[in-house]
Amino acid sequence: MEKKDILEALQKARAETRKRNFNQSVDLIINLRGIDLKKTENQLDFFLPLPHSTGRKVTMCALIGPELQENAKQVANKIILADNFDQYTANPKLIKKLSRDYDYFVGQANIMPKIAATFGRVLGPRGKMPNPKAGCIVPPNANLKELSEKLQKIVRLKAKTSPVVHTMIGKQDMEDGKLADNAVAIYKAVLEHIPNAEYNIRSVFIKLTMGKPAKVTR
Repeated sequence: MEKKDILEALQKARAETRKRNFNQSVDLIINLRGIDLKKTENQLDFFLPLPHSTGRKVTMCALIGPELQENAKQVANKIILADNFDQYTANPKLIKKLSRDYDYFVGQANIMPKIAATFGRVLGPRGKMPNPKAGCIVPPNANLKELSEKLQKIVRLKAKTSPVVHTMIGKQDMEDGKLADNAVAIYKAVLEHIPNAEYNIRSVFIKLTMGKPAKVTR
């Protein structure tokens, strides 16, 4: 699949979508085949930095010690210091709310055992624990501004129970070229994570939030 194939599908998807009074998301849908997802080794779950931001503001909650507090104030949407973990241990509903409110949780490496003990039972099953694959477990001297900028361009690609990779590649008001760059990057990354490359791809679609899926001709 090449960039021109994505561009053609984008044009079709835009043409078949009625005008709405909000900025719709543009999604890439990759349908897989011939992969036994019951086998853990065949499941997809990885993070990918995209060439361009998707236009969606990613939110971050920092679970840290005092060493990172001033640094975190510049970029984190929520800061929870280790000294305040006890109030969350006593009230798991607060952690459930956090899991709904924030996209990424950043954990300071030297207090990860305490983070796991306090937040793991709730954040773990939701896939929200600080993840080293996304760079979200950081040393006490980390540059959180750099991490925040990186997270704005990262997507998590998953196919664990259903043979579909479905992810946002941008917003309706973005240039088609940037949307296509993101889509191609995702497609190539998925190919690298499945056993038989393009043989395992059944079909690819581009879709706006309220529009019909437009098939990508490969």
